[in-house]
Amino acid sequence: MSAEFEQLVAQFDQFQSQLRNVDDRLASIGGMQDELSRIEATASSSDRSVTVVAGPGGAIMDVKFTEDALRLRPDALSAALMSTIQQAVAESARKQATIVEEHMGDDLNLVDQVLETQADLFGTTVEEMRARMDEESTSRPAAEQQSDDYSERSVLKSADEPQRPQPSPPPASSGSDGDRFLKNLFDDDH
Repeated sequence: MSAEFEQLVAQFDQFQSQLRNVDDRLASIGGMQDELSRIEATASSSDRSVTVVAGPGGAIMDVKFTEDALRLRPDALSAALMSTIQQAVAESARKQATIVEEHMGDDLNLVDQVLETQADLFGTTVEEMRARMDEESTSRPAAEQQSDDYSERSVLKSADEPQRPQPSPPPASSGSDGDRFLKNLFDDDH
C-alpha cells in the first residue's frame, strides 16, 4: 500500500508541476501580446530607394520613396516595392515567431518552421535565412542610430501631417491580429 501511495504522490507532484508550467506560460502571455503589438520590421530595396515598415501580423505601416525611386520606370518601381514589402513582412514574421518562442518555450520550434517556409518561398536555405535573421538582430540598432537619407515622402501619410500619438492597442478581447495569430497557433485543427 505504501508503494501505491508513493506512486500517487509522485503522479500528483508531476501534475502540479505541469500546472505550474502552464501558469507560468499563461502569465507571460500578457507580456507577449504587448511585445507582439509593438513589432516593427523595416526593409529597404537594394538601392535604398524604397523603404517599407511592416507591423504586427505583417500589416504595412509605412512606405517611403526617395527621389530616385520616383525616377524608376513603373514596372521597376513596382518590382522594387513588392520585393521590399515581402522582405518587411518576412522579417515581421520572424520577429513574431521569436517573441512567441521566448514566452512559450522553444519546444514549439516556431522560428525553425518560419525559417523553413521562408527559405522555400525565397529560394534559399534555412542557414541563409538564419544568418539573415542574426544579421538583422545585430545590425538593427546601429542602423536605427544612423540618419536616414530617405525623402520624407510617404505613400501612407503626408510628411506635412503632424505626428499623432499612436493609439493604444485594443483590448485582447477585440480580436486583434495578434489574437488571431495566437488562436491559429494553438488551434489543434492546423
